[in-house]
Amino acid sequence: MAGVFEVEVDGVEHDHGLEHHNEPNQFDASKLSPEEKWRVEHAKMHAKHKGHEAMHAEMVLILIVTLVVAQLVLVQWKQRHPKSYNLVTLFQMWVVPLYFTTKLHWWRFLITWFIFSVITAYISFRATRKPLACTTPRLVYKWFLLLYKISYATGILGYSVVMFTLFGINLIFRIKPEDAMDFGVSLLFYGLYYGVLGRDFAEMCADFMASTVGYYSASGMPTKHLSDNICAVCGQPILVDVSEEGIIENTYRLSCNHVFHEFCIRGWCIVGKKQMCPYCKEKVDLKRMFSNPWERPHVMYGQLLDWLRYLVAWQPVIIGFVQGINYILGLE
Repeated sequence: MAGVFEVEVDGVEHDHGLEHHNEPNQFDASKLSPEEKWRVEHAKMHAKHKGHEAMHAEMVLILIVTLVVAQLVLVQWKQRHPKSYNLVTLFQMWVVPLYFTTKLHWWRFLITWFIFSVITAYISFRATRKPLACTTPRLVYKWFLLLYKISYATGILGYSVVMFTLFGINLIFRIKPEDAMDFGVSLLFYGLYYGVLGRDFAEMCADFMASTVGYYSASGMPTKHLSDNICAVCGQPILVDVSEEGIIENTYRLSCNHVFHEFCIRGWCIVGKKQMCPYCKEKVDLKRMFSNPWERPHVMYGQLLDWLRYLVAWQPVIIGFVQGINYILGLE
């Protein structure tokens, strides 16, 4: 059924180039093109918010104050109660995007989210069992390291597609700019989101496993003495010497002279966000440990993901809180 609208801005009726019907200030919205509909909505918005400059300034002030206060509260919470902060943040990162994508019917994201959730739930279940199976630590770190690399590659590909679209390279392949940009932004979102989520799950699993193995304790002394040929992350023997080239993986020696499997220490430091020796807690110099320049971007990417956690988990909550304040005060 056709809708009829009247648009008036600054006391002048605007038809935006549309054909008038019997009444000069009305038109049939069913015959509008998408661009014309956008122009009509834009004109209606200006008419609705005319003379509300003071109200808008108040809303901006509320937003700035809320962001500052929320940041201070989150920093204090993270410093005083890091475990509860990490758990709540992880839960929000897992659930908040699910709500919006379900509402918007983004089925591709929902399918990937479901696959990720099933596999990660199984891996997390294995990591939290006592006694811990001898193969579990390697399985956990291999999965999260693989997920980290996939998210890294996906994010880089998405960023490259976005930049190519901005420079018009997509036209060489006869791809529409809006299609190329949507594809690039989607890849960038997938890479960053699953990178952030995977690192937080990996950190949680790393704490459980290392405490269960006994060579690591978040506070206090380890419950086991570490031998020279044992990896403190997984508790399994080290079969490849530091000076030898391994077939599947190498052996790393930290500055404190403790040795680890390559997958274990990579998973512990880069993915699990533990920049210290699992046994003696000496600080790990990641730049020295991963001297290859091709490996250093992985470290920087991990730091970027840590910063994005705030945007993914808490920004929607803060914006919703601001909207609630504006609603209570009658601002719009």
